[in-house]
Amino acid sequence: MKREDDQQLWDLLGQAKPRQLSPFFARNVVRRIRERPDRFAWVRSWLSPRRFVPAAGVAIAVIATILAVHQPAGPNQVDSPPDVIVKIDPQDYDVVADLDELLATDESNLWDDDTQTL
Repeated sequence: MKREDDQQLWDLLGQAKPRQLSPFFARNVVRRIRERPDRFAWVRSWLSPRRFVPAAGVAIAVIATILAVHQPAGPNQVDSPPDVIVKIDPQDYDVVADLDELLATDESNLWDDDTQTL
């Protein structure tokens, strides 16, 4: 901005008394910046090994306790037959055996059919 653009503003600025900065101005500014509280100071304090290790130990113990308590104590799955086998009537065993034989013969016929086309 040139002086000719706004003469009144320049006249007003000329009447203002100049401010003298302290010789320690830069040091005071830096000190004020350092005095500001750190936003994440509490996070850093919790992540220190003195607090983190016991807190992690307690958390692991609580999780292990919850997992141990909530495990269902049902019958062993290896000893009991699957539900599909339990639902089959004794009369149906003959049909199931016949189906197994039919599938076995069908698989062997599949290979025989392929050799005839070659």
